[in-house]
Amino acid sequence: MIALFFILWIILNGRITLEIVLFGIVFAALMSLFTYKVLGYKRESDISFFRNFPLYLKYVGVLIIEIIKAAFSVMKIALSGSPAPDPIVIEFNSGLKTEAQNVLLANSITLTPGTYTLFQEGDHFVVHCLIREFAEGMEDSSFIRILKKMK
Repeated sequence: MIALFFILWIILNGRITLEIVLFGIVFAALMSLFTYKVLGYKRESDISFFRNFPLYLKYVGVLIIEIIKAAFSVMKIALSGSPAPDPIVIEFNSGLKTEAQNVLLANSITLTPGTYTLFQEGDHFVVHCLIREFAEGMEDSSFIRILKKMK
C-alpha cells in the first residue's frame, strides 16, 4: 500500500526531487497508516490483490470483449427493420461467495449492452435481457467462472 501511495505521489507531482521523495515517503506512510487504522484495511487485501491480479486482467479483457460483442448485437437489432425484440427477465443464483464479487458481476452485467441488473441481493440476481439469446447461459457465464477462481 505504501508503494502505491508513493507512486501516486510521484505521478501527481510530475517531477522527482529529493524534497518530493522525502515528503512522498512521509505522506505515503501516513496515508497507509490511515487506511489501516481508520478504514480497517488489512495487509491480506494487498496480498490477495497481487495474487489475483492476472485474473483481474483476464476479467477486464473478457468484459471488454463481451461489451463489444453485445454492442454489435444491439446495434444490429436497432438498425434492422425487424419487429421489436423479445425481452425477458431471468432470475438466477451466481454461487459467488463474497458481496464484492456479486456486486462486480451485477455491474458487469449492467455495463454489457442489452442486459441490465434489476435486482441483486447476495448471490441472487434478477436480470433484464433485451433478447432471449442474451439470457442463455447467464448463470454460468465466463464472468462467474473467473470470479469463482478468485480467492
